[in-house]
Amino acid sequence: MKGLVIKNTGSWYSVQTEDGRQIECKVKGNFRLRGIKSTNPIAVGDRVQIDINSEGTAFITEIEERKNYMIRRASNLSKQSHVIAANLDLAMLIITINYPVTTTIFIDRFLATAEAYSVPVSLIFNKIDRYREEDRENMEMLIDLYAELGYPCFKTCARSGEGVEQLQSELSGKVTLLSGHSGVGKSTIINALIPGLQLRTRNISEYHNKGMHTTTFSEMIPLPQSGYIIDTPGIKGFGSFAMNEIEISHYFREIFAESKLCKFSNCTHRHEPNCAVVKAVEENRISLSRYKSYLSLMKDGEGGKYRLD
Repeated sequence: MKGLVIKNTGSWYSVQTEDGRQIECKVKGNFRLRGIKSTNPIAVGDRVQIDINSEGTAFITEIEERKNYMIRRASNLSKQSHVIAANLDLAMLIITINYPVTTTIFIDRFLATAEAYSVPVSLIFNKIDRYREEDRENMEMLIDLYAELGYPCFKTCARSGEGVEQLQSELSGKVTLLSGHSGVGKSTIINALIPGLQLRTRNISEYHNKGMHTTTFSEMIPLPQSGYIIDTPGIKGFGSFAMNEIEISHYFREIFAESKLCKFSNCTHRHEPNCAVVKAVEENRISLSRYKSYLSLMKDGEGGKYRLD
């Protein structure tokens, strides 16, 4: 029987079957994804085959081919991955300039991974009601940067509902992953999008200016106007997985475009002579923050440890 994985609690998967039932499933012990060393062989959004037993529970026996997925390096397991969600029409990264801070390195790592695995991304700048003038200037600068690169950007205040109607229009009919650090207001945005849902929310730690987890498992939530949101636990850090050195520049749109003018076809844009990318950075045609994010991912490829903080 075919079904869609709509919830993952770690040991159990909730699968919605084609006839509308929701069945609790486990994965057989020898189940592995071909070619992927992953902490979770099945992800929310996967389409699967299940065998139901007489007790009403079931085993997942097969996973259908994915059209795409979001993946990151598993926490504390540098050689394993964690698949965040599969078969996505869109990923929305929730960003806060402050309360807590979302760094450009985190944003760029998310975007590069999405590029690598063919997932379209929009950026949501939340908590706009809380920002001082300096925060607002920083936000507008980032919006100018990413919009110029072709990433749709939205400004929201989830608590007041500002910008939520525009998000509803963007999400309609799509399977969308909502992601970001803990504390950026993801659960509050989902509550605003789906009245009556009432996901639990928590204030960020004012002392540390960091969020605390409220979502503890991944779940696919239907939208009133059609489509689904995939809600996942907040991400502290975004370590890259299985990106080789030559490919990384392909996942930075402006670096890839400029790299065609480099003297060497295998230029790494770090120390080679006549590098068009380095020249573009020096002339401010490529953002220094983006170039630093690129160098950070290159260190990952060399086996460097990505700092989660």
